[in-house]
Amino acid sequence: MPTTTPTRQPSHGMLLVTLAALGMVGPFSIDTMFPAFTQMGESLGVGSVALQQLISVYMLAFGTMSLFHGPISDAVGRKPVIIVGGLLYTAASVGCALSPNLGLLLVFRALQGASAGAGQIISRAMVSDLFPRPVAQRVMSHIAMIFGLAPALAPVVGGWLLLAGDWTVIFWFLAVFGLLVVGLTVLVLPESHPAEARSPLRVGPLFSGLVAVWRDPAGRRLAFAGMTNFAGMFLYISSAPLIVVTHLGGGEQDFWWLFFPLIGGLVFGSWVAGRLAGRLPGTRIATIGYLVSLGAGSVNLMLTLIPATQGLPWAVLVLPVYSFGIALAFPILTLEMLALFPSRRGAASSVQSFVQLMSNAVIAGVLAPFVGVSLAGLAATALAFTGVGWVLWRRHLAVTHDAAPA
Repeated sequence: MPTTTPTRQPSHGMLLVTLAALGMVGPFSIDTMFPAFTQMGESLGVGSVALQQLISVYMLAFGTMSLFHGPISDAVGRKPVIIVGGLLYTAASVGCALSPNLGLLLVFRALQGASAGAGQIISRAMVSDLFPRPVAQRVMSHIAMIFGLAPALAPVVGGWLLLAGDWTVIFWFLAVFGLLVVGLTVLVLPESHPAEARSPLRVGPLFSGLVAVWRDPAGRRLAFAGMTNFAGMFLYISSAPLIVVTHLGGGEQDFWWLFFPLIGGLVFGSWVAGRLAGRLPGTRIATIGYLVSLGAGSVNLMLTLIPATQGLPWAVLVLPVYSFGIALAFPILTLEMLALFPSRRGAASSVQSFVQLMSNAVIAGVLAPFVGVSLAGLAATALAFTGVGWVLWRRHLAVTHDAAPA
C-alpha cells in the first residue's frame, strides 16, 4: 500500500512524542506499581504470589484484545480506536484506585489491559502508514528510545508517588496519564489510514485477516522471534520486586538499581539503531543485536554463578549490554513483520503483539516467581529465550534469502 500523506502535518517532534507516549502506557501500567507491592499486600491482605496476578491478568487481557485493536483500526481508522481505548483505560484506572479488595482490583486491571493496547499496537502500524521503509526504521528506533525510558522512570515515579499517599495514588496518576494520551491523540496525530484504504468492519473479514497473518510461516516465525527477543528483558522487569527487594536487599525507592541499567542499554541501542538505519542492511543490524545479547547473556550467567559477584554492581553490570542488543533487533523485527502484510498492517501488528503479550503474561504470572528464586535462574532463562530467538531469526534469513537493505 502506498505511503499515506496526512491531511494535517504536526511537527515531527510532537508526532514522535505522541507515538512514544502511546507506547508508554503499557510499561507505566505495569512498572509503576512495583514499589507499592509491599504496601498493597498489607492493605489487601494478600501475598506476593497473588500480587503477581495483577500483572498476569493485565497482560492476558492486553494480549487477548491485541488481536482486535489492529484489525478494527484497519476498518474504521487508527485514531478512533486509540481515543476510545484511552478513555476506557482512564475509567479502568479510576476503578482500580477505588477498589476495596483484590477481586475487584483484578477486574479493573483486566479492563486496563484490554484497553491499554490500542495505542501501543496501532502506533506501530501508523509508523509504516506514514513513512517509507528506511525512514520508518529510524522513526521506530527513535520512538523505542523515547518510550524505552518508561520502564526505568515508572518504578521511580511510583516510589515518589508513595511519598505523597498510599498505593491508590498510583492509579490516579495512571488515570491522568490516560487522559493526557487521549488529548495528544486528538490534537497531534493525523489519521494515517484513509477511508479508501480501509477494509469492511465485519466479523468474517476481521478474523480472516488474522488467520491469514498467522498461517503465513514467515509471519509466525517473526512473531515468535520478536517475542523471544524481548522475553529475557521482560523476565527481569516482571521479577523486579524479587530482584531488588529479596536478592539485593533494596526498598521502595531502590528499583532504579535494576531499571536504569536495563533501560539505559535499551535507549542507547535504539539510538544506535536509528543512526545505522540506511547505512547497514536492517537484517544485519538485527543479527548484530542478537549476537550482542547472546554474548552479554552468557557473561551475565557466569557472574551469577560466582558467589562473590551475586550482589551489586555485578548483578546488573552486564544488563545494559544485553538490552542494547535487544534494542538493535527490535525495530527490524517489527518492520519485517509489517512489510509482509502491507494491506493488513493492523492485523500483522496485532498478531505480533498477541504472541508477545501472551508470553509476557505467562512470564509474569508463572515463570518469574518460579525462576526468580535465584539470580542464576533468571540469567539462564533469559539467555535461553535469546538463544531461541537467534535460531528463529537465522531460520527466517535462510528461508527468505533477504540480503537487501531493510
